[in-house]
Amino acid sequence: MTDGYDPFAAGTFSIDARTFEARDTARDRVFPCEIWSPRVPGTYPLILYSHHSGGHRRAATYLCTHLCSHGYVVAALDHSEAVAPELKYRDGETKEQSAARAELVIASRVPDLRFLLSQVPATDQVGLVGHSLGGWTVLAAPDVEPRVRAVVALAPGGASNPRPGILRAELDFRWGRDVPTLFLVAENDVPLPLEGMYEVFERTPATKQMVILRRADHMHFMDNVEQMHETVLNLKFSGELAWLQKEMRPMAELCSGEQAHLFIRGLTVSHMDAVLKEKGEARRFLAGDIEGALAARGVEVRKYP
Repeated sequence: MTDGYDPFAAGTFSIDARTFEARDTARDRVFPCEIWSPRVPGTYPLILYSHHSGGHRRAATYLCTHLCSHGYVVAALDHSEAVAPELKYRDGETKEQSAARAELVIASRVPDLRFLLSQVPATDQVGLVGHSLGGWTVLAAPDVEPRVRAVVALAPGGASNPRPGILRAELDFRWGRDVPTLFLVAENDVPLPLEGMYEVFERTPATKQMVILRRADHMHFMDNVEQMHETVLNLKFSGELAWLQKEMRPMAELCSGEQAHLFIRGLTVSHMDAVLKEKGEARRFLAGDIEGALAARGVEVRKYP
């Protein structure tokens, strides 16, 4: 890499992972949390990870551990829909009950991240990374959390015209400051198509960049990509989501999980290095030939616009 900078390779820090529970007394919820820390004592920037709807705090360990190895403390929790009984799906709920529950899930998301922030060492170097509804969460959080300095949104929700059965989560973008934002999205995303990514990107009031992973779908941002993709293909969807599997391409036609993870790890580290650590080599990398750097590693991407 230019200047010897290689965000794709594992970093030099060994990792300590710790699981703990934290009680939010204001909402009477107990959150399982995970924190990955470099073993070498020191002061490090903090990154919070927000998982997809129906996911959990370890949904992207490939990314959380990679960030930690590059000198970041990374924290995640199981969001409220995973821990609060009133937010979990109930058999036989009406359309109105489902819509009301969805609103409560969405309303819980940013408070969850702010609660997690209160449970980890204080720092003024805070970045956010989130996938899907988690991507929406990290784009919504700067409205109310002034400590956020950088965002990476992985195939985020928030478009104004979501597909049937997909949560409608609005973005106000009341940031009031520049929060440099990197969008990493998938060319063949079925539940959250590129059209919505373009819309959210154009509305984002900040220094921003978008890179599209070719031949990739929504599950390419999770651990165990191939397994997750096949699981979704074999689920029995009905009602508003009946269209989903019909439009998904088989895994054999898509890029591999290994290729997707390399793309996400390298560009996420670069963005956080450029903003939180103010590394000139990271800034130069992001301003340079990203397509060529990834093509040399067997990964096809394209920048937008």
